[in-house]
Parts: sequence; structure tokens; C-alpha cells
Amino acid sequence: MFLALRDLRFARGRFALMGAVVALIAVLGVLLSGLASGLADAGISGLRALPNTHMAFDEKATSEQFSRSTVEEEDWKAWAAAPGVEKAEPFGNTLANAEVTRGAKKGASVNLAVFGMEHDSSLAPDPDHGDGLKENGNGILISQEIADEGVRIGDVLTADKSEVELTVTGIVDETVSYGHIGVVYAGLDTWRHLHYGLPGELPASARKQATAVALTLESGTDTSAVEKATGTRAEDKETTYGASPGYLAESSTMALIQGFLYAISALVVGAFFTVWTVQRKAEIALLKALGAPTGYILRDALAQVVAILVGATALGTAIGLALGSAMIGKAPFTLSATAVATASGLLIGLGIAGAVVAIRRITAVDPLTALGANR
Repeated sequence: MFLALRDLRFARGRFALMGAVVALIAVLGVLLSGLASGLADAGISGLRALPNTHMAFDEKATSEQFSRSTVEEEDWKAWAAAPGVEKAEPFGNTLANAEVTRGAKKGASVNLAVFGMEHDSSLAPDPDHGDGLKENGNGILISQEIADEGVRIGDVLTADKSEVELTVTGIVDETVSYGHIGVVYAGLDTWRHLHYGLPGELPASARKQATAVALTLESGTDTSAVEKATGTRAEDKETTYGASPGYLAESSTMALIQGFLYAISALVVGAFFTVWTVQRKAEIALLKALGAPTGYILRDALAQVVAILVGATALGTAIGLALGSAMIGKAPFTLSATAVATASGLLIGLGIAGAVVAIRRITAVDPLTALGANR
């Protein structure tokens, strides 16, 4: 580290500029990680909060399952009787628009991601305020995201098309959403009215339908037999996230942007140290002529890389965290310690990889260059 520290002091302007570039990349890395986590939460946090392990969809619905799948009562009863199935419960999913017709925000329009379930289902959350779902009536539980829009317990929301009146009976403090829309929890019959847009009596067939079967399976359960018998297809919970509107497109876009950012960081660091190594060719040749082993010089150069990357990344990460904290609540942004640590680690790791390729040129420097030889 002796030569590395001397170089850092001697060419502090150049290294400061390089450190500033790395710090800016680290800031972008933190912000992109937070945006990626925030967009994911806005898209699928409602699904993630459900206690099930799998979902069974109509096998004909191969994409956008939550909007295209329909299962029947005999399907979830067959799943409930299958070996290895701890729970099999009907689950409804639909998007709706409603107007506050009674309450402080009367006249306001509210978008709803409606999750339908039996009143005594394990899927139904316990409210932090008010009462839970009842067997009869059109009572709903709202998530904190809907409550943040000014909706309160006792308010009445009238849904478009079906004109069903929904009475807010409870609030779940957790902020959960689906497709960037706040989640509300409703009874299955209420969900059916909203889903089919029917304000009056439901047809007999509609009273026995749901979007999917929410499953809790034992580890290693073979579901092929019941899938074949019911014409459904079971997918693990993480796979169902892709059925949320826009989730896959958002995730792949953010991953692509992050990938380009890390690739650029490796190229920038590698290019800087390539130029730096070329400029130091005479000094490196002299060190070799004086007997310095190539390994020692390589380790010394690598120490410079690590010192700059770690210091600049730490600074950039701190700035990114400060900026990200200011964005919470104003944009879909979530600070995750794991995501931030991964972003910082990748920046340092890929930066070192790019620099290693560059400083390998040290091995090709001929010590005779220091004695005036033309090489």
C-alpha cells in the first residue's frame, strides 16, 4: 500500500474525479434499487401479504390469470380433499372504480383492487381498526393506501356499473396494493357483484365462481392428479406475481437499466486504470528494474482500486439513501437494506473486475524500459 498511498496523494485530483464518478454511479444504483423495490411493492404487495403458498388457476388462462381465470365451487372442494393440501379457499380478484357517496370525501373517486374471500377465510386479514368481514352484507376492509385518500370507517362507496354500495367496516394499517391500486378486502358475493357488474340477484352459476383457488400446500405435494381432475393449474406464490398488471414489464425494465449501469461502471473504472497504467509505464519499469516483484506491483495497484471504489461507493450510497428517504411517500420508492447492499456490492465487485483487466498490463511492462531500451 506504500506506493498506492503515495500515488493517491500525488494525483489526488485525478483520483478525486474518478471517485466522484463512482459515487454518482453508486447514487444511481441506490435510487434504481429503491425504485425497483417500490414498483414491485406497488404491483404485488397485496398478493405477497396473502398467507397462501400457491394459486390454482383455470388451465386455459395461460397469461394475465387474474383477469382471465375462472374456477368453480367443485374445483376448490376437490383441491380441499386432495392429499397434501392444508387449505384450499376461493379467491376473487378484480379492479373497480367507486365514488364516495357518504363520508367526508363525498364525491371523490377511488380506484379499488378488490380481493374477494369468505368472511372466515384465512385470507381475510384482521383489521387494526373497526370490524372484520361479515357473512352477509357489503362490508369491506380497506388498506392504508385507501385510507390515505381520506376514506374512513363508516363511509359508503358506490361502485360504477354495478352500483353496489360498499360500507367501510374496518381498516388494515398495512399499505398493500395490486397493480398500483390500493387493496380492499370484500366477501365473495360482494366481489361477484363487482366483478360481473350485477347490482341485483346473482345468477346461480355466478354464485359458485371465483378467480382462483388459494392453496396452502405441504412441501413436496404432487398436484398433478387434482390438476387433471379439475382442469386447473397450480402455481407457486412467486410465479403468480407475474399476473399482476405491468409487473413483469416493470421488473424487466428496471433490471435492464441496472444491468447497463453496472456494466458502465466496470467499463469506466477499467478505462481509467488502463490510462493510469499506461501513464505510469516508466515508473513501473523502474520498480521492476530495482527488483520489485510483479505480484507486489499488482497488489499495490489493486489496493488503489479497492480504496477508491469502497470510499466512493460508501459516499455515494449515503447520498443515495438520503435522497431516497426524501422520495418515500412521493414516488413508488422502498428502501431495502438487502437491495442497497446488493447494489453497492455489485458496483465494487464489477469495478474491481474491470480494473483487474486493466492493471494486468503491468505484467507486460519490460524493466529494460527504465534503462532506455525501446520496447
